[in-house]
Formats: sequence, C-alpha cells, structure tokens
Amino acid sequence: MKSAKKNAPATTFKLNQQVVYPLQGVGTVTSIEDKLFKKEKILYYTIYLEVSDMTVMVPVDKAEGLGIRAIVSKKESERALKIISEDYEPVTADWKLRYQMNLDLLKAGGVTDIALVVKTLYHRSKVKELPILERKLFDNALKLLVDEISFSLNKSKDDVEQIIFGRLESE
Repeated sequence: MKSAKKNAPATTFKLNQQVVYPLQGVGTVTSIEDKLFKKEKILYYTIYLEVSDMTVMVPVDKAEGLGIRAIVSKKESERALKIISEDYEPVTADWKLRYQMNLDLLKAGGVTDIALVVKTLYHRSKVKELPILERKLFDNALKLLVDEISFSLNKSKDDVEQIIFGRLESE
C-alpha cells in the first residue's frame, strides 16, 4: 500500500526517481510504502539497482544517513570529468594506506570523490601494477562513475567510459 497519510514522514525521493546508493551504483525508486517491522509501521524506499540486478529496501528516515542521494547535475558530472583531466599528484607508495584512503573516498559517495579514486588508481597502475584489492576498487569506482555520469549526461555507458579514458590518457 502506498503511503499517503497526513502524518507520514516526508520523502526526499519520488517514485521512479534515479538515485545513487554509495558503493552500489545508480538505482530506481520502484516503490515507497509502509512495511511492518517489529510491530511498527515504517516507510521504506524500494530501490532497484540495475547494475547488480538487486533490489534493496531502505527506511526513508535512514536513506540520507546511508548516503543515498539524487543523481548529480550535468554541471557536477562535468566537474568530475574535469578532475580526471587535471594533473595527477602521486600518493603514498604504501598500498594499504592508499587503499584505505581510496575506500574512504568511495564510501563518501560523491561523484567527484569517485572521480578522484579513478584518477589516482589509474595513474598508479601506470607506475606499477595494482594489488588485487586496489584493482577491484578501481574497477568498482570506474563502474560507479560511468553509471552515474551516463545518467546525468544522458549518454551511453560506452560513450562515458571512452570520455573518461580519453581524459585519463590525455596527460
């Protein structure tokens, strides 16, 4: 049942809106409804994440704390792409420290944070092959970045990936 009660909590997102779930990618709000949990009615977003073919239910009042947010504007996407093009500043050679720094950025979930992770790990991989965990982090960050920017700019994922690699390799 759809929630349309007068005292229902305000929802940030609307039905069929595309949202970003940090570390998971872009999803679509497929429903907003009350569910009984421990004898209490709680309003939930049901979000379908196409990239992993997964559906998640998130309490409306916890969504912001989990970092769920709207797709960024075209301007913000272009800013993320600009970050990728900027000069690369080498980071620590200690891969464990570097991994944690990049993981923290990815968890922050901002498109510019994700762009920074992609740029850093791409350039690091040109110096020395990335350890397996960092390689997975790079692949995940790239997938998240391509996913969100393709929605934001209304371009295909292939086109966005080409733009990203074109900018990474332009230095």
